[in-house]
Amino acid sequence: MTNEQRNSLSPSMTIVLLTGVAAAMWAAWLGWDQHRDVHPDGSTTGPYEAWQATGLGLGLLIPVCWAAFRGHGTAAVLGTSGGLALAAAYDWSDDASGLFVIGVGMVALGSAAAAGLAVVLTSALHKAVAGAGRPGR
Repeated sequence: MTNEQRNSLSPSMTIVLLTGVAAAMWAAWLGWDQHRDVHPDGSTTGPYEAWQATGLGLGLLIPVCWAAFRGHGTAAVLGTSGGLALAAAYDWSDDASGLFVIGVGMVALGSAAAAGLAVVLTSALHKAVAGAGRPGR
């Protein structure tokens, strides 16, 4: 068994790892902010600010690209979207209207699309860099 095989995570372990990472990052970036901002005209926004969602998205790029670089792109998408959906469901489950389920679905689909795009771009970049290092190119 080579060193690379010994240090490689299985796809299922990658899913579990990224699910935990995504849920933990949700808690770090969004989980602590539970109040809405009331504006002078009476309208409300929130509870999240744009910088929080941006930080969450940019922070998740690192583990998603890491998994894609190691050949676990599908696991990256499943783990990230699953972890964010679980965290959103937990965070929003106290909504009396029941509409939080639609929001959780949107989080799952949106994060799967974003993670999928990151996986495609990372995989293409990895192949281009690996191909550029071969003699005869």
